[in-house]
Amino acid sequence: MIDNSLIDYAVLHRNEDVARLLLSARDKSIDMSLVAQQIEGWRTACEKWPTLSVCDRAWYPPRLNREQSSSEITARYKAHLFASRGSRMADLTGGMGIDSLMAVATGATMDYVECDATLCKGMEHNLSVLGVEGCNAHCAESMAWIAASRCTYDTIYIDPARRDAHGGRVSAFEQCTPNLLQHLDMLLTHCRELVVKASPMIDLATAQQQLGHHLRAIHIVAVKGECKEVLFVCSASPADEATTIACVDLRDSTPHADFSLCQPFCFTQQEEAAATPLYCQTMGRYLYEPHSALMKGGPFNLISERYGLAKLARNSHLYTSDRCLTEFPGRTFEVLQTVTLNAKNIRQVLPEGRAHVVSRNYPLSAEALQQQLKLREGGDRFVIATTIGRQRQGFLCIKK
Repeated sequence: MIDNSLIDYAVLHRNEDVARLLLSARDKSIDMSLVAQQIEGWRTACEKWPTLSVCDRAWYPPRLNREQSSSEITARYKAHLFASRGSRMADLTGGMGIDSLMAVATGATMDYVECDATLCKGMEHNLSVLGVEGCNAHCAESMAWIAASRCTYDTIYIDPARRDAHGGRVSAFEQCTPNLLQHLDMLLTHCRELVVKASPMIDLATAQQQLGHHLRAIHIVAVKGECKEVLFVCSASPADEATTIACVDLRDSTPHADFSLCQPFCFTQQEEAAATPLYCQTMGRYLYEPHSALMKGGPFNLISERYGLAKLARNSHLYTSDRCLTEFPGRTFEVLQTVTLNAKNIRQVLPEGRAHVVSRNYPLSAEALQQQLKLREGGDRFVIATTIGRQRQGFLCIKK
């Protein structure tokens, strides 16, 4: 059972120093470690799950479960993609339940399945205090539960645990729990589409080969420039068309974000292979860096072709133009000057000794180059080290 008095106590003390609270606790009837868990969970929720944060009765799981949970913005985006009023869904790795909550908010019905009894009780509690209907929580081992079920769904969602027996991070399907590849055929008999959430570190080529003809689409999702999730959409019937890859960077984290306004960069690998990029001879006035979802997806020739931008070099994955392209999907910089990448010259152009360093197709990493140039992180200037053609160059830039 979820202890409501403990949640009340945590709400009263949520703005206090947690470490001091633990040390000064006098009421031995209150488990202060659980109070700390609730306070820390609420503080995380203020940024990661705003819908939960405004509900004082919400329950938060231990830190590892919070870290593994989807953010609200990615859960809402997945609901935008895969859920709709009247659709029937199952979340077979329920966890904290954020994905289920956001899907049900669209009018879908959900079977939430979680083998951890505490997490399942917490989900039942949150469904109650949030007044959410249309979601049924089941405490069970998900693969056995769905195999024994006679249910079929519009969409089954699964997010296999990406930790090994020693707690280390893993990314390949066969390393995760449950092993998706062992259950793929069975899962596809129970749904029209199967959505698999994977690590942003997963190897796309290997995953595509493993999923084979079942794979329909790949969604690569970044949030404010950081790649967060890779979603593989599968179905039982063989694909008639090439797999679509959609890369998106979500910026609006408000609960009322309109994802219909998002414009993912969509492509197939066949389109990328056929694209002919432009290559530059000298740097233009503006420099472009694709967002992290595009860097993961790799449509580097298509970016040049679709936006009419010149690529710096085959492996640089940076672009340039003399006219500012305001709709570019990533970061845009104005080039202030070319710089020689040694500490003495950098000190002359950056006497305050502060800048952000970017390294693309350059022998040193950004961290190593920053140390070599004796720069501290910060300020509004960027030192970008890269290769144009076969020549290594540095540029002092400002972000547009």
